[in-house]
Amino acid sequence: MGAQQVRERFTELYGAAPEGVWAAPGRVNLIGEHTDYNDGFVMPFALPHQVTAAVSRRTDGLLRLHSADIGGEVVELALDGLAPGTDDDWTAYPAGVVWALREAGHPVTGADVHLASTVPTGAGLSSSAALEVVIALALDDLFGLDLPRWKLARLCQRAENVYVGAPTGIMDQTASACCEEGHALFLDTRDLSQRQIPFDLAAEGLRLLVVDTQVKHAHSGGEYGKRRAGCEKGAALLGVDALRDVAYDGLDAALEELGDESEVRRLVRHIVTENRRVERVVELLTSGDVRAIGPVLTEGHASLRDDFRISCPELDLAVDTALAAGALGARMTGGGFGGSAIALAEASAVDTLTKAVEEAFAAAGYTAPRVFEAVPSPGARRLG
Repeated sequence: MGAQQVRERFTELYGAAPEGVWAAPGRVNLIGEHTDYNDGFVMPFALPHQVTAAVSRRTDGLLRLHSADIGGEVVELALDGLAPGTDDDWTAYPAGVVWALREAGHPVTGADVHLASTVPTGAGLSSSAALEVVIALALDDLFGLDLPRWKLARLCQRAENVYVGAPTGIMDQTASACCEEGHALFLDTRDLSQRQIPFDLAAEGLRLLVVDTQVKHAHSGGEYGKRRAGCEKGAALLGVDALRDVAYDGLDAALEELGDESEVRRLVRHIVTENRRVERVVELLTSGDVRAIGPVLTEGHASLRDDFRISCPELDLAVDTALAAGALGARMTGGGFGGSAIALAEASAVDTLTKAVEEAFAAAGYTAPRVFEAVPSPGARRLG
């Protein structure tokens, strides 16, 4: 649904035109999985798929929400009644952002909102972060808060962590808020420093495909939280603030120090090697050797599958089939337990690769995957 359609539907719902229309994208993480809540390195880029929001201010302490994708009636919430744990529906994401802004002292007095999304839900492409960021950006503009993008991302993360109850890191919201067209975002999640790394695949004759396995996942589920708790345990046992502080060349000594803590050892090994993989991809892209990142992506999948243990049969099939069909590299992306895989391929190999993955899923009796090209796109912005 385009900006004009969202604007028109808002007018139908609320009886007046919106004050503005904003958009925030989903993201693909090129490399750097589960490193963000360990103060590590990540490298996402924004997708063309986005959440669009038409929004107007209110002054009466009410938040009214409607989604073209969910349907139903307008949901009306009193701002004074917003509190963590009170909402387990989709409305918790935008309501959580309003709660986080108000709790931080920002004078948000209410809003009318109509939303429409093209970001697939449950696909590991950050549909929830896009929803949070579009609300935050709209309210920042409308209420003249003048917050920097990194701070909006922090508030959105707080909304998801505390209000929704999902223990996610800072990457998704920062990617949606800060990515630039034609670039991947090299983000240090400890100090939030950023570098925009050129990532123009078309100019190199390459494509990056996303394979949405259609296996849904939920970050607020227990497995994600278990991995995070295990990483925190590893940092405590090693006497560091976060696993970011374990040097790659000191990994063997760290693993030895963990002794018979086999599960924690696996988690630590993934985080330390994954941070190094992000650095390697940055080095390769900066030097112009784009094809050489393929094997690094594949290494990342093996680590997520074997050490972090968050893959699933559908993701493994997508990766293995893509590689067998000529992909330069492939890996699962996102939080895991379903969602999507990515595959780097020559442009000439896209049709063959897509067909191979679709046929492999059919032969395995799996739901047909959705395969599409990921094009590095702009971050959140006002459309009008």
